[in-house]
Amino acid sequence: MAASYIQEEHEIFREAVRKFLDQEARPNYREWEKGGMIPREFWMKLGQQGFLCPGVAESYGGYNADFAYSVILNEEFERIGSSLVGIGLHNDIVTPYIDSYGTEEQKNKWLPKCATGEMISAIAMTEPGAGSDLAGIKTTAVKDGDSFILNGEKTFITNGILADLVVVVCKTDPKANPPHKGMSLLVVERDTPGFKRGRKLEKVGLHAQDTAELIFEDVRVPAENLLGEEGKGFYYLMDKLQQERLVVSIAAQTAAETMLKETVSYVKQREAFGKPISKLQTVQFRIAEMATEVEVGRSFLDDLINQHIEGKEVTTKVSMSKWWHTEMARRVITECMQLHGGYGYMEEYEIARRYRDIPVASIYAGTNDIMKSIIAKNMGL
Repeated sequence: MAASYIQEEHEIFREAVRKFLDQEARPNYREWEKGGMIPREFWMKLGQQGFLCPGVAESYGGYNADFAYSVILNEEFERIGSSLVGIGLHNDIVTPYIDSYGTEEQKNKWLPKCATGEMISAIAMTEPGAGSDLAGIKTTAVKDGDSFILNGEKTFITNGILADLVVVVCKTDPKANPPHKGMSLLVVERDTPGFKRGRKLEKVGLHAQDTAELIFEDVRVPAENLLGEEGKGFYYLMDKLQQERLVVSIAAQTAAETMLKETVSYVKQREAFGKPISKLQTVQFRIAEMATEVEVGRSFLDDLINQHIEGKEVTTKVSMSKWWHTEMARRVITECMQLHGGYGYMEEYEIARRYRDIPVASIYAGTNDIMKSIIAKNMGL
């Protein structure tokens, strides 16, 4: 049964997205993994189809779509493979910062090109010495006339190599006490002098997703590229991280559903001791347990998406979902790999890729330990 936030027009949209991805992404995915990159041409095709920045107003190139359209896009991207995570980041994490906090000039300048795929976006939070502790970042932006001089290093940046537009989390007041009150968001454009890409990072999984180090050496950023108000960066991040964590939960749930379905099909075909292994009680029980977890996950997630669409405050539940769904997906995919036997360890089987790709979901967008800390704090502990 479809979730209550899914209407007929959403299902029509899903069919269009699925048909496009099956034609344009699925046959090429293995090559993209070998190349370590989702090609820019694919981004342009997504833009032509209207699959980028759906929530942005029509005047800026989007179609002012409700969040259910983003849910569908993220589910269908994940159905192809976790390396498409950078597209969801562009659609539902980075451009909403510009959409929510940008000036008319900023929105007119950047959003239409984000919607066509001409501009690919990234957000640069994490540093070599600061991850979950965002207040500990060292990147600074010092005011100099009508510019900021930006210095620092960022790492693990999704879309880092391809990005034309980077929202950089920096300290405009390094002496602020408490430190988070000195944080701001600056938008840095490709080819700005002093802005360099470091290494394209080699990861255990997500091989087709470009992740990079970014280096800023005396980068002169126009003051008009400040996003929102100076010193409000931390509050903007706290506001938008909820949707980011929800997007991670959606991907984890979809990965678990996809691999469970594939594994059920596999165990029905695979024979041992003269019969399909699906007839073995131990296999049946393991599948039954996974199916239950996946079903519970879907119910919780759909309810949470509904609340998010309705504009409710869901910080605690999103934190619960982010840690639980990513851990559940890892359990399910590990079990599915085991049920594939030796074939589960072979690169030609999708389960092997999923086994590599899913663990990082418990780390990014705030580690699962941080999620539990947020839950505990919000419970008054």
